[in-house]
Amino acid sequence: MSAILTMHKTRILRTFLRFLARWRLLWIILLSSLLLSGCVQYQAGINFDSPNHGEIIQHIKLGDRLMTFSGDSATEWLNSIERRTRKLDGKVKRISNEELTVTIPFNNGAELESKFNEFFHPTAKTNTAVVAQSSELPVVKSQLNLNQNNFIFLLRNRLVYELDLRSLSLISTNGNVLVNPTEILDLEFRLNTPWGARNVETDANALQPEIVGKQLVWRLLPGELNHLEAIFWLPNPLGIGSFIIILFVASGIYLRYHFMPDPTTQIAQNLTPETKTT
Repeated sequence: MSAILTMHKTRILRTFLRFLARWRLLWIILLSSLLLSGCVQYQAGINFDSPNHGEIIQHIKLGDRLMTFSGDSATEWLNSIERRTRKLDGKVKRISNEELTVTIPFNNGAELESKFNEFFHPTAKTNTAVVAQSSELPVVKSQLNLNQNNFIFLLRNRLVYELDLRSLSLISTNGNVLVNPTEILDLEFRLNTPWGARNVETDANALQPEIVGKQLVWRLLPGELNHLEAIFWLPNPLGIGSFIIILFVASGIYLRYHFMPDPTTQIAQNLTPETKTT
């Protein structure tokens, strides 16, 4: 009887061990999500001072727990951000080993597009080790477009930003999400303009922003396709300057012929009779 009981207990133990072995990845992921909750804070934004000047701002902060679990990889990632920033004539302020702020200037809309897209999709040649390492990372697709229309005194700007973060979600074999990436990643995008901006929803994946003063703040959703779109107006210095010059010239002509004597008449009056006879 005891032998049968021992055999039964052994079968139960083996079944339990098989269960743990089969689901060990799930337990590891769940445990990691609890330990690393809110471990990455990433804020990206665009500040427009005028049509001819602005800045791309990024603030990255990594949690202490993430640095403890994967400090070397996190440090290398921050170093790569520094290299890409300096390549685009930007500045990096290293607040601590886990936190930094990036500032990349631009002088017009075309330069904003170029620098923003190049920062997230660098085309520089890298060595084989870096390529092999980056190939193991999830692919994040990012594309920013800025369409500008000239209305003489004003510039109408339409900004569209597509950010595909679906590769950041951990999917099981049956298609269910194992871990909600929003518990690990805190991502947001800000648009700051002198006169404010208006959100436009033309896509099924459009996000609803929060209005903070003259800023639009979008909370990005890791694991999903994010579509951001906004319209904002900026003064056109070229059109305003041209109008001021035309107004100044027109005012001079008006004053010349309405409040000043005609120079030809004044010359005729100054002619002497002898000069006329001659």
